[in-house]
Amino acid sequence: MEIPRQTEMVELVPNGKHLEGLLPVGMSTTDTQRAEDPQHCAEGKGFLQKSSSSGTHFTDFEGKTSFGMSVFNLSNAIMGSGILGLAYAMANTGIILFLFLLTAVALLSSYSIHLLLKSSGIVGIRAYEQLGYRAFGTPGKLAAALAITLQNIGAMSSYLYIIKSELPLVIQTFLNLEEPSPVWYMDGNYLVILVSVTIILPLALMRQLGYLGYSSGFSLSCMVFFLIAVIYKKFQVPCPLHILVNATGNSSHTVVLEEKAQLQDEPEAAAFCTPKYFTLNSQTAYTIPIMAFAFVCHPEVLPIYTELKDPSKQKMQHISNLSIAVMYVMYFLAALFGYLTFYDRVESELLHTYNKVDAFDVLILCVRVAVLIAVTLTVPIVLFPVRRAIQQMLFQNQEFSWLRHVLIATGLLTCINLLVIFAPNILGIFGIIGATSAPCLIFIFPAIFYFRIMPTEKEPARSTPKILALCFAVVGFLLMTMSLSFIITDWASGTNQHGGNH
Repeated sequence: MEIPRQTEMVELVPNGKHLEGLLPVGMSTTDTQRAEDPQHCAEGKGFLQKSSSSGTHFTDFEGKTSFGMSVFNLSNAIMGSGILGLAYAMANTGIILFLFLLTAVALLSSYSIHLLLKSSGIVGIRAYEQLGYRAFGTPGKLAAALAITLQNIGAMSSYLYIIKSELPLVIQTFLNLEEPSPVWYMDGNYLVILVSVTIILPLALMRQLGYLGYSSGFSLSCMVFFLIAVIYKKFQVPCPLHILVNATGNSSHTVVLEEKAQLQDEPEAAAFCTPKYFTLNSQTAYTIPIMAFAFVCHPEVLPIYTELKDPSKQKMQHISNLSIAVMYVMYFLAALFGYLTFYDRVESELLHTYNKVDAFDVLILCVRVAVLIAVTLTVPIVLFPVRRAIQQMLFQNQEFSWLRHVLIATGLLTCINLLVIFAPNILGIFGIIGATSAPCLIFIFPAIFYFRIMPTEKEPARSTPKILALCFAVVGFLLMTMSLSFIITDWASGTNQHGGNH
């Protein structure tokens, strides 16, 4: 059996999560030199220690990570900024339809992990894009790497958009200003550039970012804190208050609006504060992309499998199912309580919506600061594997160059900053990335890789598993096509005016 070359094993991590030591590219120089074979210098690293054996599988690598830590690591990989957009998705689908779609995406995500594990068990590969190489050669590897790169760029864009949206509110609160000031340090576009240049870029220029892997755990803790705050605020915010709140969220009008809301006709207030269970509108098309964006963790599955102590496909599937179930519960609770707080007034970035209630709320301020710190530290971690992927694809056989290292990082950050500055809201980022790379990583690629890699002597082309896999890929392609067409139509018609224009 052909052993994939180490130089083709690109470290690509979705949703801004980085697991130090999972991939052999993270090995130190001395470890790399010890692992090199004089005749096969690019092979035999990490999990391929027995490179002389033609039947080596990644399960030959002795993993040390426990079941519980593996669940935590994969949960970190799943959890991302997508949780901030789920309440908006519920507002545009209704509670019942949202629950159905969320359940469907979670189950399909679990099934696609099953396909990945079966495929990897056949060829002994733990890198997502390397499965593409084994299935379709270089085009397959490039397609998978491109999808993961786009997913990471989408994650970085969403993180920077959170900085652009939330940091001015934090500064406004600390300065005790009732209304936003026109000064430059209250402008989100200037602030996101400033944070990128002074904090993110220096961290991204480091050759190894292993110690920043701890921020993935901190990020998950921030999201748990965020969830607790959302549930708590549901019982603190009076619903009729938001009937007359304008879209700008000007907090100086809060008291007056509250008085007006008390005079509001009770039938109108009751109608506004009644949850909808099934809704279809122009914004419903963003729901599945947002959910898909929130559940992408598939490139992380195989490295976690490799590090697992006493690994087996069944054990890794249990880890995946448990992680998805935990995130499923968190996602649903965050969406439900966020929606039941603001109903149709919820914005595409939930945290920003709380500025309509009280710009000086201490709890929300703490949540904002924690989330801002988490996403700021996570952006370099997401950028790191994207740059490595670019270097592997375009400069695979060249020596390390600081100039190239700096130029790629600077170029990526520049493009992402431009995207964030000119994007009207975070919904567009969730929509486009969630409608393109996420369906490929969750639905299409695992299915077609499985169909190509699984030997016909084990499962003929007309066998039930392969037919199901092809149907799975077709469903993913149809979802991607439909979502993109609806989103493009929505943009062309100019109806996307709600959902976070600040």
